[in-house]
Amino acid sequence: MSLAPSETNLIPAAVFLALINHLYFHRFEPKSANRPILVLAIQPLLLLVAFSVPRSFVTLLTISTVFFITLGGSISLYRISPWHPLAHIPGPAILKITKLCGVWVAFRGKQHRVTKALHDRYGPFVRTGPNEVSIVHVDAIKIVLGAGGFPKGQYYHFRSDPTALPTRNLITLNGEAHANRRRIWNRGMGSESLGDYEIILARRIMQLMERLEGFSASGAGGVDIAAWFSFFSFDFMGDMAFGGGFEMLRDGGDENGLWAILEQGTKSINVLSQIPWIISTLHLIPGATSGIKTLRNFGGACARKRIASGSTVRDLWYHLTDEAGMEKKTQPTIGEVVADGVLAIIAGSDTTSVALSCFVFFLLSDLDIYRRVQAEVDTVYPAGESLLDTSKHAELHFLTACLNETLRLCPPVPSNGSRQVPCGEGRVVAGCFVPEHTQIFIPPYALHRSAAHFYPAPEAFDPDRWLRGSASRPDEVLNTAAFIPFSYGAHNCVGKALAWREMLMLASTLLRTFEVRFAAGFEAAGWAEQLHDVFVTSVGRPLMVELRRR
Repeated sequence: MSLAPSETNLIPAAVFLALINHLYFHRFEPKSANRPILVLAIQPLLLLVAFSVPRSFVTLLTISTVFFITLGGSISLYRISPWHPLAHIPGPAILKITKLCGVWVAFRGKQHRVTKALHDRYGPFVRTGPNEVSIVHVDAIKIVLGAGGFPKGQYYHFRSDPTALPTRNLITLNGEAHANRRRIWNRGMGSESLGDYEIILARRIMQLMERLEGFSASGAGGVDIAAWFSFFSFDFMGDMAFGGGFEMLRDGGDENGLWAILEQGTKSINVLSQIPWIISTLHLIPGATSGIKTLRNFGGACARKRIASGSTVRDLWYHLTDEAGMEKKTQPTIGEVVADGVLAIIAGSDTTSVALSCFVFFLLSDLDIYRRVQAEVDTVYPAGESLLDTSKHAELHFLTACLNETLRLCPPVPSNGSRQVPCGEGRVVAGCFVPEHTQIFIPPYALHRSAAHFYPAPEAFDPDRWLRGSASRPDEVLNTAAFIPFSYGAHNCVGKALAWREMLMLASTLLRTFEVRFAAGFEAAGWAEQLHDVFVTSVGRPLMVELRRR
């Protein structure tokens, strides 16, 4: 492509205009791509009009190419230059330039492993985006996540987009709005409410045991225990959030495609949260956000069914809509309750089912540990005593250590969401200056596998590290302050107590009822490495086991 001599002034004009655009958008960073895309698209054409140049496709294409290459080059050079506010934090050049790489990594479900590899290479501080830092340092936890810490960052902006979900849920809120909603959740997850949920939980555990008993009695060669944990947790969280109705345990599968709806919706949210500025644009494209809309419709359908049933069961819906138990000004709308109900199913089903699957995998990978856990359960729950007696959970020391170690190696939310350094002056985080507006991630997966906090063998399954203490091994490091499987601070997981009760009840019942082994022919190697990070952890392939009634 070439320009006539009279048109050559367009090239320096296009270069100058591109640099002006960079300066403007750097000063006034847009929250949405809609207007910038339109403004940038028409500027090359306006140049032709301003210079009274005959409009032709070749001329327009040439000027557009010069304009966008200059704009992209200027942005890229600035982001990797020593003048960028995050220039002192190391990281790959491509990640400093664009978050599009983060989109690809998130799409593949490998964000947790890629982030861990980056920290292994660069240290506790890694620049993972143009305006983003990942920190694996225990001193950063309290500063960023604790009381008086940083507000939630742009990773959550998409989750609070009213066109993406019915309305804002607990996880997207900040400040007083979060505190008000959290008080309602705390009541719904308090000790009195947990007693109500235990009844539902016990019924679902016994239903799961009956289904597994059927496989054991029939001599089935292999059972995908991860799938059955998923059916169990989905049914239980559906009972708790919306009064039930899913019945995957009964059907032996996801006949209505509900699990696929949640997985696709969660994956879409996780991918698009990497570049939240594109969200409003995608909503203009038919089908571009179908996964999110399907998730929204799923929540609405659950709510309509729960309202129509008129149930008085003291489930989460009951507590979140109990007008007598809260001040009028803090009462959530039905839309907010729907959003929180969907959040409960996503946060409670995938997380506990994957944790239990990983727990079984690690135990079967070391039969000595398996036998020790089983012997402890047999002692705490001798024959004839109820396996669902939660008052004995405090006696399950080694089982608790095994679950702690499972959550350390496979945290339910491997990468966590971002926090943003507030406006004003930057902050010093764990000895490193971080400028204002920077997005900060503290990824549990990489943090939990750091030798600085868990030594020796930080990537090995060693439940005894939680029991032996420093007296037996003076060189051992067990920094429990760096153990945050349920996050930390005011925004930590509100369902932590319920999750622990669920895991202990089901794990002890399973071990007391069955002998469990890997199924013949099952390739165990690499199973834990194939777990996907889609905000919560997702199982990538079956976990095949054989069950024998004890």
